[in-house]
Parts: sequence; structure tokens; C-alpha cells
Amino acid sequence: MKIGFLMFDDLEELDMVGPWEVFTMAAKVRPELGISCVTIAADGGTVRCAKGMRVVADHGFADAPALDVLVVPGGQGTRREVDNPVLLDWIAEVAPGCTWVTSVCTGSMLLAAAGPAKGKRIATHWAAVDLVRGRGEAGEVLEEVRYVRDGNVVTSAGVSAGIDMALWLVGEIWEPAFARKVQRAMQYDPAPPYAGEV
Repeated sequence: MKIGFLMFDDLEELDMVGPWEVFTMAAKVRPELGISCVTIAADGGTVRCAKGMRVVADHGFADAPALDVLVVPGGQGTRREVDNPVLLDWIAEVAPGCTWVTSVCTGSMLLAAAGPAKGKRIATHWAAVDLVRGRGEAGEVLEEVRYVRDGNVVTSAGVSAGIDMALWLVGEIWEPAFARKVQRAMQYDPAPPYAGEV
């Protein structure tokens, strides 16, 4: 099981790192499954994320391996990359070979522009709903959902919602009991402070 994380400048850190943690923890919990994760950027090299984190890609588009799962993060960089034909063409080329095509936040905008999520029901960050709807490429942009599946495309709302989406996908690919073990290993049991004041 090869899981590829698309990277580009100004991606939102947790959009990528949250699902990365889920899938790499799944690999640690059950190493016999052969789960491996790789990062992919257009020309390889270092990507500077939205809040300053720098990540070095394992592969460029030219030498990226075949993928079972594609994860496309969001972030401010999607506003630029949605008009980048090289990146959109790469998504369009690799997506048909994937069992699952996923995104976090405004990564769904890239999936819609590239084709895999065109005409589908998708999710995005609450603050980007109007932006994504305004492009007219998705069938429906949902609000107030953590993630949504439409065929083999799974898109999530912003930032932390990518963790929920990835845990759901672990349960869908293997079984919910395994996803629960991964969740426990991550000690992912959200209890945000100040909830009583909302």
C-alpha cells in the first residue's frame, strides 16, 4: 500500500502532517501490511509550508512511484496551484491508477480542477466554501461536515478534519477495529478547551 502526499509551497502543515501521522501510525501498528508513505513535489526538493515548516520531498513528479492513495493538502498555496497546469495534469494522470483519491481543506479545489472531483460532492474549510463553490467545478460543496465520500474520492474540511478522514479511510481499507487501534496509538481523543464557551 503506497500512499503519496502531494506537496507545494504554502500548503497548510496539518493538512498533510495529520493524515501522514495516521497512515504512518497504521504502518507501525501493523507492519505486516506493508504501508509506506512518500512525499511528492513537482521538482522534488524542499517545500516551504504556509506557516514556515520546510519539508523535503521524497520524489518529483518525474520519478514518483505508482500510488494506491493520493492525499492532496490545502492551504493558501492552492489559490496559486489551481492555475498550475503542471500540477493539475499530474493529478489527472495519477488519479485513475489510485484506489482512493483524497484531499484536505482547499485541496478539494485542486481535485475538482484536475478532474477527479469534478461534478462530485466535496468538502473544504468552512472559510473557503464560497471560493470553491464560485469555481463551479464541484457538483456540491458541503458545509458542516468533517469529510465526505463520493465514489473513490474522499474530501475533508480544513486542517484537523484530515485526521478524521484518514482514520475513516484506514477503517474502510482494512477494518474499523484497526482504525480504532491507530486512533488509540495516536492518543487522538479530541477534547478542545473552551468548548463550553462556544
